Amino acid sequence: MNALSIPTWIIHISSVIEWIAAIWLIWTYGELTGNRSWWGLSLAMLPALVSAMCACTWHYFDNAQSLEWLVTLQATMTVVGNFTLWAAAVWIWRSSCSTKIDTNAFEPKSIKSER
Repeated sequence: MNALSIPTWIIHISSVIEWIAAIWLIWTYGELTGNRSWWGLSLAMLPALVSAMCACTWHYFDNAQSLEWLVTLQATMTVVGNFTLWAAAVWIWRSSCSTKIDTNAFEPKSIKSER
């Protein structure tokens, strides 16, 4: 556990905790709004969480050579996470565009007076 300094450990661990909290908050927002695309975002965040946990685990065991496969898994999860977050962002964007189309269909029209 000597691979990182105490302040660096605090940053690593707090980042993982923040990411877990963000996943939970986004999931809750999706439940409150009934918009499933936000649930998709919270699920899309999971590969990045796995990536962070791989990095923390590898550092916890002093960057052991026997656990070097964690570095590969961490890099893979980062790439997968980037794509899943992109897909979730597109899903949210598309769901917001369809909502705008639905609400614009019923725009009030001005009434001209007949004077």
